[in-house]
Amino acid sequence: MKRYLGIALAALTAILGTTACGSRRPVLHVYTWADYFDMDVVRQFEREFGCRVRIDNFASNEELYAKLRAGATGYDVIFPTTYMVHLMRRENMLIPLDREQLPNLVHLDPKFRAISADPDNAYSVPYMFGTTGLGWRTDRVPEDFEASWTVFANPEFRGRMSMLADMREAMGAALKTLGYSLNSTDPGELAAAGELLKAWKPQLARYDSEGYRNSLASAELVVVQGYSGDIIMIREDDEVEEVRYAVPREGGSLWADEMAIPAGARQVELAHAFINFFHRPEIAAQNMEYNYYHCPNMAAYELLDDDFLSDPVIFFLLHGDPELLAKCEFIEDLGEANALYTRIWDEVRAAR
Repeated sequence: MKRYLGIALAALTAILGTTACGSRRPVLHVYTWADYFDMDVVRQFEREFGCRVRIDNFASNEELYAKLRAGATGYDVIFPTTYMVHLMRRENMLIPLDREQLPNLVHLDPKFRAISADPDNAYSVPYMFGTTGLGWRTDRVPEDFEASWTVFANPEFRGRMSMLADMREAMGAALKTLGYSLNSTDPGELAAAGELLKAWKPQLARYDSEGYRNSLASAELVVVQGYSGDIIMIREDDEVEEVRYAVPREGGSLWADEMAIPAGARQVELAHAFINFFHRPEIAAQNMEYNYYHCPNMAAYELLDDDFLSDPVIFFLLHGDPELLAKCEFIEDLGEANALYTRIWDEVRAAR
């Protein structure tokens, strides 16, 4: 009898194990930027919460918005940038967050609440801050190279440069070059920015928001518009010492990516757990060390070494050059002016 009881218990254990580890586990669908967090963190979340995490990537906020606006459903956590949070909230595309399920928000750095898309965290929680600027190869440009958006007019690097396939970032670079706000809504200024992008376009290899990292690492490209963490990752993780990054002298964009739950999410409770998990101090620190961006989590700061915490590129908002910081802006939602940006951007992309 004991023998048969043992066999039965073993069988039951196997069945329960299969259920816990197999296809019956809940699936959390995450829509985010590429290579944005340590997959070891994701695997730890899966183990702790008995679930699977499926990740899809987008290349721009506009791609994220268009896909969800077109009716794509099934995503549980998304990572829009601040200005897109404003737009999506206005259009009822996000669900309210339950603060009781997010106890780790106590760790958020209060200095950054004022520049968050949602300072009360009613609909979103900040994940990472960063900048957009220029990455370049020191072994492929002159020694006196200075970070300036005007490099995209330089025929010396024709066919070996790229800009982001991102409407607001590309338009923002042109607007800054012309001395305008990257949040301008003036039709004349926007038209001038569009013409400048058309003039730069023949010098570019392509518009690229995802592959530029590998292309800069291999020296296929020598100058790119890119995100700060991506460029640092080339130098640190890919061990390409010849790569440098800087915000151009004209200024550039500051941004914060937020975590939010889209309307239509199926795993709302698990989505809250995911957001809360990402603000555990040790998890926030691990993700910062992975992607080289700034998570506004005060308890996580204490887990970082001094060299990392004092890095003026990663922590540009805390340690960046004050004069250059004053020339930078957060991208804002521009309401009805978004349509004008889209029209001009479409003209730029269609230009030869």
